[in-house]
Amino acid sequence: MKYAFAISAAILALGLAGCQREVVVTPPATVAVPVPVAVPGPAGPAGETGATGNTGSTGNTGSTGSTGFTGATGATGNTGNTGNTGSTGATGTMGATGNTGDTGATGQRGKTGDTIVVVPAPAR
Repeated sequence: MKYAFAISAAILALGLAGCQREVVVTPPATVAVPVPVAVPGPAGPAGETGATGNTGSTGNTGSTGSTGFTGATGATGNTGNTGNTGSTGATGTMGATGNTGDTGATGQRGKTGDTIVVVPAPAR
């Protein structure tokens, strides 16, 4: 890549030198003896059209352009949607059975005697 420019210049010089025409060298004019000048006659017919020239060669490809600048930072996006409400948790397991309570105190021995009837209070 570091010799690409030098090689391109050499190829261009050879290409242009190949198209250069030969220079015709005219010998110096000799001293002419004055001759009577003839009066020119009418102009002759036009000559034939010349042949078409060769097509020129294609030029070299241009070099790659430089890298562009970094673009600007984009705007901040919108806030996302709120998530769905979670499901209700499962029912917990049943607790352990409690300990048996202490035995109650022994009551007094019953006496023989009057029977007591409990009457409920009247409803208001």
